[in-house]
Amino acid sequence: MTDMTPQARSRRDWMSSDARANIQRRRRRESSLRLLGLSAIGLAFLMLGILLWTLLSDGVQAFRQTHIAIDAPISAEHVDPADPADGNYRRVIADAVQATLPDISDDQMKSATKILSNGAQFAIRDRVVADPSLIGTTLRIRVPVSDPYDQLNKGQVDTAAPESERRLSDAEIGLFRQLKDAGRISLPLNWGLLTNTDSRFPEQAGLRGAIMGTFYAIMVCFAISFPLGIGAAIWLEEFAPRNRLSDFIEVNINNLAAVPSVVFGLLALAVFLGWFGMQRSSPLVGGMTLALMTMPTIIIATRNALKAVPPSIREAALGVGASRQQVVFGHVLPLAMPGIMTGTIIGLAHALGETAPLLLIGMNAFITAAPDSPLDAATTLPTQIFIWSDSPERGFVSRTSAAILVLLAFLVLMNGIAIYLRNRFERRW
Repeated sequence: MTDMTPQARSRRDWMSSDARANIQRRRRRESSLRLLGLSAIGLAFLMLGILLWTLLSDGVQAFRQTHIAIDAPISAEHVDPADPADGNYRRVIADAVQATLPDISDDQMKSATKILSNGAQFAIRDRVVADPSLIGTTLRIRVPVSDPYDQLNKGQVDTAAPESERRLSDAEIGLFRQLKDAGRISLPLNWGLLTNTDSRFPEQAGLRGAIMGTFYAIMVCFAISFPLGIGAAIWLEEFAPRNRLSDFIEVNINNLAAVPSVVFGLLALAVFLGWFGMQRSSPLVGGMTLALMTMPTIIIATRNALKAVPPSIREAALGVGASRQQVVFGHVLPLAMPGIMTGTIIGLAHALGETAPLLLIGMNAFITAAPDSPLDAATTLPTQIFIWSDSPERGFVSRTSAAILVLLAFLVLMNGIAIYLRNRFERRW
């Protein structure tokens, strides 16, 4: 063998042309894969940005509501002091418009009255019922304007378009501008979006009933799915014998987690409403339906949390004489609880956004009163969004986006709680 000098060995081409080509090909593929991944992430962020921008640009309009300040003379002629709730408040509204716009003609009176929301008379009635001493005085009150004028004040009406192509005539726009120039028009925050219940009129519609219905439904769901799901997971993971029955149960639980939610709605419609005759549209039935859908997720999350506990914990507890039940409930379960709580909250957050099963049990009815208990008829946030999205009035477009933002806020809050619980209680071995 010829002995090569170090200089000769360094000059020797130890890599063949095929090897160099393979390395270059592999690097090109790695670069392409990396570029493809970054493009997918960028596209996902772009779609998310478009979604959020669309929701914010439309929904922010609903968080402010145009109001008008009127002077309403509460005369004993129209409101009986003995029974102020049964007064002629339509006439009070007409007198208020006359007092606010004293120079308008009789032909303009009808158009001027339409500026006020239909709920203005009820707002005045509630104030008088709460304080009967207002009878005989002039009440200065701010009430919402009707939806066309609210859209006009927010710049959603093209006043340059032909009069036949818009809901407001030039004369009606002129009356509104006259009120605006007089300083009677304001655009405050719309707290009614959260405190009012549903209404046929966009300017009066709110989410209070849907929020309460969602709260009761989620509480019923949690009360059922949490203990049953955790109990089933503990039995399957720690106590169940490994046989065909337990394997059959595990396979079906995994399959149920992938079943479309509408199937659970059909099941609730047939069993809870058909066989048991339970009340339609109640949060109790809605919560039970969501519990059926959530339990497989909670069982799977709980089993994974139990599996994550090191076997040495069990072996050490058994070694000092603890029984199987003491090992599970005294050592394994407390250590697995952060993962269990995280999975439960994520499952409840998933249930919070469900619409299809609740539509099948009638939780999309038009209900103008917030539920006082899980037995009262109610809607939920997802079904309320569905109802508003199907409404023809222009004002419901922004309220639909605002309701979606409220629902997203609840979902982000619940997922934030799940992340906090995991980081706060998670232990590393």
